Amino acid sequence: MRPDTPADHITEAERLLRTAAQYPEDREPLLLRAAAHLEVAGEPARATPLYDELLAADAPDNPQLIRALKAANLWEYGHEAEARAIIAGVRATPPADAAAWEVLAETLEAHDELEAAEATFSTAAEALAPTADDEVSHPVQSLLTGRHRVRRLLALDHDDWDRVADRLHTAPVPLDELHDPKRLWALGSSDPAELQAEIDRLRSELGSFRVALSRPFPVAVLLWSRGELDELLAAYPELESEYPTHRAHLTDLEASLRELAAAGTPNLGVVRGTVPSYEAFAASEQTSPSNAALLPQYATTLAARGHATPWPPLRTAPC
Repeated sequence: MRPDTPADHITEAERLLRTAAQYPEDREPLLLRAAAHLEVAGEPARATPLYDELLAADAPDNPQLIRALKAANLWEYGHEAEARAIIAGVRATPPADAAAWEVLAETLEAHDELEAAEATFSTAAEALAPTADDEVSHPVQSLLTGRHRVRRLLALDHDDWDRVADRLHTAPVPLDELHDPKRLWALGSSDPAELQAEIDRLRSELGSFRVALSRPFPVAVLLWSRGELDELLAAYPELESEYPTHRAHLTDLEASLRELAAAGTPNLGVVRGTVPSYEAFAASEQTSPSNAALLPQYATTLAARGHATPWPPLRTAPC
């Protein structure tokens, strides 16, 4: 169940902080999610120390994203000068992460810096987007959609990346209509038909946001390497009924993924299990690792901690 009230978000943030203390190897994604809940709860000042803590660590996984989120956070509660300095610092580095640059651009857009936002989106698109004929990852597609929106606000003509964004957009309402500044005027109309049309547009846009928000939490299946599976079955032979052989395990895994995809399940992923991690999870659940019912819970927990690899992979993704 998603949190609905500020108190719910604070409770979820505190739970994530406890989980981060329990699983220090997953500290970065957990602290970022905790910070996001604090900001949604209207407590941005409580989120700032979490960004500082991550940036002070040795070699964070995604420093660009952390700095971008910190800049957005600071600007939100009045520290504009410091936020601008961080944004300038990140923009001075080559784009390495689509999400980080999208956060930068959206922060500028939210504060009516449309030209700077468009330039930030465009720099990232030129560096990170593939050619028009290649597959586009979800983070880059989101980046191109944001760029399309800002260029629409600036009344700029469509270019190649705008056309790619249009092609990738699958909602029933076209991007040009969703991003039309004039559509907001309908909110002040007394015509029921115009108001209903605007509600339909907003529902379409909300559906796209919900898909994007679900991305970090995929429906995940559990993959064991041959060595890990041998070690698991040697320690817990009760699980042999789940995994008769490694080949059977791989066959069942692929069949499960294809069945879920055929049923229309979105956002599938694969997580890799290890025996020490599985044993630690069983201990935290106060049950035995030989309990087969624990396996799907373990997979879900790994996915929620940011360890899922999307499936199917892009054709251009490494094996």
